[in-house]
Amino acid sequence: MSKQEFVVLGQDDAEGCCPALLTAPLDEGRAETLAKVFKALGDPVRLRLLSMIASRAGGEVCVCDLTPAFDLSQPTISHHLKLLKQAGLIDSERRGTWVYYRLLPQMTDRLAAILTRPAGQPLTETAPAGAAS
Repeated sequence: MSKQEFVVLGQDDAEGCCPALLTAPLDEGRAETLAKVFKALGDPVRLRLLSMIASRAGGEVCVCDLTPAFDLSQPTISHHLKLLKQAGLIDSERRGTWVYYRLLPQMTDRLAAILTRPAGQPLTETAPAGAAS
């Protein structure tokens, strides 16, 4: 696993940060930045962790409640949580010996906006490559 840093999208300029992927081609820098966030989401364990955190009543969850849901060691779970945090998807707060995690909805909202087809844009029906007609 590489030790690259993830860049949080749009923290300095929220309004013009992320043109929709479906409205204009991405420039090289934006594509690299966005790919790092999607890479953080590209692991089933991290997707499950994010889902568990986001769906928790009260908006936060203790790491002590996350770890038992997986057949992985605590350091491995911590590593996955660290990658989600570096990608700007979650935040954490230490309380005594435990760490509590919460979703950063502004990042998931940005990702949704990037992938959303603008209102009024016609949906073109195309068959997937290799599909039978």
